[in-house]
Amino acid sequence: METTASHFLGKPHTRLGWWSVWLEVVFIVMFIINVAVLLLLTDETFWRGSILPFYAITMLLCGLAGGVVGLVTVIRQHERSSLVWLAILTGLFVLLLVLNELWQGVQLLLGT
Repeated sequence: METTASHFLGKPHTRLGWWSVWLEVVFIVMFIINVAVLLLLTDETFWRGSILPFYAITMLLCGLAGGVVGLVTVIRQHERSSLVWLAILTGLFVLLLVLNELWQGVQLLLGT
């Protein structure tokens, strides 16, 4: 009986494992572009007001989706690749970022 479980230091062996890795690669590249380039454009109000929010939402959704897909892959398909575990960790980071933003919005509404 052959199993599809991978070793920790190996590449993912499942299709969902590769999906989670590539979603996290897209998130990391978009995050680096966001920090290195887009946040330095302070004089263009059109960019910051209309396009940047959609970019940020897409970036965060890629990170969160990669983490969720990685978690499903580990639980359902017994994937054990370190790249998938890194995708789960990155997804947790994105979840904490979103929860922090929500918490700050609640504090702003309550006036505390």
